[in-house]
Amino acid sequence: MKFCLKCGEEIDSEAVICPKCGVQQSNMVSTVDSGNIGWGLLGFVVPIAGLVLFLVWKNEKPKNAKKAGLGALISVLTIVALITIFVVVNFSIVW
Repeated sequence: MKFCLKCGEEIDSEAVICPKCGVQQSNMVSTVDSGNIGWGLLGFVVPIAGLVLFLVWKNEKPKNAKKAGLGALISVLTIVALITIFVVVNFSIVW
């Protein structure tokens, strides 16, 4: 879905004219959803940003959202694995 340039009404993504105000929408900038790996890297480095981007973009930019969310997920799983290894190593040294 997209929004009218003049009135801001939500309109069909294929619409060329707003059904509410009648303004032509052909000059509207399309959103880019390339699924760039940079969003995954950002999600990995800052997992909360990846989660927020995933939640905000999941309907508008699904490819970018997936990359950001996947980066955040991999980051969290890596942190959990490292903490688990650290705890196991420390308990094995103590015993």
